[in-house]
Amino acid sequence: MATAWILVLVTVLLGLTGAGPVPTSKPTSTRRSCLMSRFQSLSPRELEAIKKAKDALEESLSPRNWSCGSRLFPRARDLRLLQAWERPVALEAELALTLKVLGTMADSSLGVVLDQPLRLLRHVHSELQACVPALPTAGPRARGRLHHWLHRLQKAPKESQGCLEASVTFNLFRLLTRDLKCVASGDMCV
Repeated sequence: MATAWILVLVTVLLGLTGAGPVPTSKPTSTRRSCLMSRFQSLSPRELEAIKKAKDALEESLSPRNWSCGSRLFPRARDLRLLQAWERPVALEAELALTLKVLGTMADSSLGVVLDQPLRLLRHVHSELQACVPALPTAGPRARGRLHHWLHRLQKAPKESQGCLEASVTFNLFRLLTRDLKCVASGDMCV
């Protein structure tokens, strides 16, 4: 009889070990997967809406209202110079500033023209947030070019509203064509 109980016990234990872990009610990770490859090229309709918005924004800028202390988006800045993991971080910071500035401009007469580009920017920004690694609160931080670019964007709110509007306007097309394409291409951006 003892042998039968041992045989039953061993069978039950072997059956339980093959069952695997008990599933939890919550997923272990709340991060979505990073699917930026869909933004390697924008549709002609999206590009046309962006170009219209950029042209309307440029027309609305008064040259005397936008002298800047520094260039927020220098011409020499190129995401290809960053490591692959740093590119989404830099683009996310750029998009956050762009959304903030264009959001205030959308309240003006430019609202109709900015509607579609703002929707696209918000969508890209939300998708991009799944690709940005959580920056540590302690320990190593961004260094080199990335640190310099992020620092420059953090100082941006100190510039005049006219400077911010001009900087974001003149950078908009590059952000949504070259920079976004680079991040969407991942390691293939060289």
